[in-house]
Amino acid sequence: MRRISIGPFNRVEGDLEVTLEVEGGRVARARVVSPLYRGFERMLEGRDARDALALVPRICGICSISQSMAAAAALRAFSGARPPANALLASALLHAAENVADHLTHFHLFFMPDFTRDHYSDRWWFGEVRDRFATMKGAAVRPMLRARAELLHITGILAGKWPHTLAIQPGGLTRAPERGDIQRLRLVLHAFRRHAEERLFGAPLEEVAALDGMNALLAFAGERERPRGDFGLFALLAEDLDLYRLGRWNGALMSAGAYEPRPGTHLFAAGVVHPGEARRRPLFPERMEEDASHAWLASAEEGARHPFDGATVPDPDRPGAYTWCKAPRLAGQPVETGALARQAVDGHPLIRAALARAGDMPSVAGRVLARLLEIARLVPAMEDWVRAMRPGEPFMQRPAPAMPDGGRACGLVEAARGTLGHWLRVERGRLRSYQIIAPTTWNFSPRDANGVPGPLEQALEGTPVEADDPASAVLVQHVVRSFDPCMVCTVH
Repeated sequence: MRRISIGPFNRVEGDLEVTLEVEGGRVARARVVSPLYRGFERMLEGRDARDALALVPRICGICSISQSMAAAAALRAFSGARPPANALLASALLHAAENVADHLTHFHLFFMPDFTRDHYSDRWWFGEVRDRFATMKGAAVRPMLRARAELLHITGILAGKWPHTLAIQPGGLTRAPERGDIQRLRLVLHAFRRHAEERLFGAPLEEVAALDGMNALLAFAGERERPRGDFGLFALLAEDLDLYRLGRWNGALMSAGAYEPRPGTHLFAAGVVHPGEARRRPLFPERMEEDASHAWLASAEEGARHPFDGATVPDPDRPGAYTWCKAPRLAGQPVETGALARQAVDGHPLIRAALARAGDMPSVAGRVLARLLEIARLVPAMEDWVRAMRPGEPFMQRPAPAMPDGGRACGLVEAARGTLGHWLRVERGRLRSYQIIAPTTWNFSPRDANGVPGPLEQALEGTPVEADDPASAVLVQHVVRSFDPCMVCTVH
């Protein structure tokens, strides 16, 4: 058996290293290392609970609205705040804009450039992929960056700035857009729809969202000589390389439910889907725990804990540890979260078909298809939310309810990369603890006390790697990048 270390990974938000044990030309065992400790959970202890709204967005510069949304949701549950209808619509719009921007960034800048390597020069699609996705000079990159920047004008209109806005509060938004602002929102979404339909998909968004299986996907993708948009090109590439066999693992998929433009109504449903099951099971957050057995944390000896009882105490010399990342578990089992999980839990037929094609398992192809499909499903919903806003009506609950002196609450949202949870506990008006489980903490989890690896560690097992051929390590990178890691959120 031979050991290979890959890292630090580039094109990743934060620091990431992967150690592989290779036997017979395949990965036999993987360890995913988050080498940077940041300590936001410790920073929040002893503070006023509302300070979380200023601090947690700074965990990350690319998903800060997701962190704001989770903090506001936790404080809303804690205080009993009830945002008005306009606030729910605007918050969903803000959150969706950031997540769509993340999906674009991942596909064009993080994931697809790996297919422009000379390793693939003998493939029929190589020249087209290189022309479209070569780093910072591909024909698809610059238009995407313009469209992404224009889309994020939504955050300026509704939240004043991006990232790290303070506009998102438990009772709504601090800024009430006027009639002219709402018209600007419509224009922004109209321009983004045009970009997505002309370049990303080569078709109306509704046609993409209606795809109902693998045959429909390949028929939509078009011929080799003229693939239909970047989406069609990827679908053909994934078929040629059989990316449905890469990055698989036999685990459950979880979503907390995404976007709540009306009380109790999610655009994408909450729940859990287990391998080989068509039905969606309910999600029970009380069954979530964090295991620190293989993390550089002193709390490891006390066993797995629910986040309400969690602690984050650094112990960099702890024997047997190999990462700063805890091991989240749902009912004692690792789960995958992200766009693939959201669309599978919501029951979208294309993603259910992609899972079936991969042996009822997640795969590299399935994860990327789900992100692109989600763009096609989200933009029309965003247009509906703008149409439903009522200028002149409140965007903030007045007066804001007082924060209790004690208690606890949880806020769960769906970031681009998956389920994000904030758990707070207040005693005598101050935060006794504040625990966060980010999507990449779920997906890049280390082993738990039973030695069970996390989703990525399992997904890497079986990946072909020739120890003497550095080019073959690109397959490992495809698997890692298919999860779209955000390591600074992982270790918060």
